[in-house]
Amino acid sequence: MTRRRTPPSSSGGAPHRASSGRAVDVRGWVGGIRLSGFMVIMLSLVVLGAWVLVPTLGTYLDQKQRISALEHSVQVTQQRIDQLKAERERWKDPAYITAQARERLYYVKPGEVVYLIDNDLPPVAQPVDQAKVSDTAQEKSSDWTGQLLRSVTGAGLAKTAADPATR
Repeated sequence: MTRRRTPPSSSGGAPHRASSGRAVDVRGWVGGIRLSGFMVIMLSLVVLGAWVLVPTLGTYLDQKQRISALEHSVQVTQQRIDQLKAERERWKDPAYITAQARERLYYVKPGEVVYLIDNDLPPVAQPVDQAKVSDTAQEKSSDWTGQLLRSVTGAGLAKTAADPATR
C-alpha cells in the first residue's frame, strides 16, 4: 500500500489549519487511504467480535462482582457462627452461668446481703433540681408557639440521669 502526498492546490480552496498552526491537507490524507476487500472483511470481523464479546464481558464482570459479594457474605456469616460457638462454650462453664445470673438477675447465694445503689451517678451527670411548683395559677403570655419551641428544644438538649452507655 503506497501513500501519495499531494501538494495543496491553490484552486481547490485553502488548506485546513491544525491547532498547532501548520497547514494540513486533509483531502490528501483521506485520499491516500485505500480500502481493499481483505481490509473490509477484517474490519467487519473486529466489529463483529466486539459486538459479541462486550455483552459477554459485561456478564462476566457482573458475575465476578456477585461472587465477590457472596464470598464476603459467607465470611461475615462464618465469623458470626464462630462468635456464637464461642458464646455457647462460655455458657457450658458453670462459673460463667453463675456470674451472669448474679449480674443480670441479681441472684445471690444463701446468706449473702446485697446492697443496690439507686443513684450512683456523679453529681455532674445528675439532673438539676427543678424549682418548686406554685399553688397559684398565673396568667401567661399568649406566645404559646415560642414557648412550645423552647420546651421541645430544652427537652432535646437536657442532660439525663440515665447513662447512655448502658442503653
